[in-house]
Amino acid sequence: MSFQPVHPLSPLEIVTTAVPEDDRLWVPQAPDVWFRPLMLNTIQGGWCNLLKVRKAGVLSRHRHPGPVHGYVIKGKWYYLEHSWVATEGAYVFEPPGETHTLTVPDDVEEMITFFNISGCMYYVDENGHHTGFEDVFTKIDMCGAYYEKIGLGPDFVKQFVR
Repeated sequence: MSFQPVHPLSPLEIVTTAVPEDDRLWVPQAPDVWFRPLMLNTIQGGWCNLLKVRKAGVLSRHRHPGPVHGYVIKGKWYYLEHSWVATEGAYVFEPPGETHTLTVPDDVEEMITFFNISGCMYYVDENGHHTGFEDVFTKIDMCGAYYEKIGLGPDFVKQFVR
C-alpha cells in the first residue's frame, strides 16, 4: 500500500517509505553500518535518519552539541557509559554534550533505529580528543557521492534536503 496524499505536497514536505524495499537506498557509513536519510535540514543544521547495523560491535564514541531523539525499530543497542539497553520500541533521549559509545550486542543480527539529530556528531577517542565530525552538510555530500556511484545520480539526495 502506498501513501496517497489528499492534496499535493508543498515543496517543504517529505513523504517517503522510511524502511525502503530497495537496499541500495541505505548509505554505507562504516563496515556493517548504513544510514537511510529521511530529512536533511540545512536551515536548522540537523537531520533525521534510520541507522542500520548488521553484526555486533562498537560503532562510535561521540557527543552532540544539541539534543538527539531515537526510537528503536528493530533489535537493540546500548551505550557503554550507561546501564540501560534500548530495545525494540524504546525511545531514547540524548542530552546535549554527553559523550557515549553506541554498541550492538553479539546476539543481534540487525538493529534499525530512527534518530533525529540536532547539530553535529563530534567523534572523540577514549580520552575525549576530537577524531572527526559529521553534520548535515557532510551527510548530504556522503549521500550524493554514494547515490552517484550506484547510478541514482548525485541529485537523488535533494529530495531529502530542506
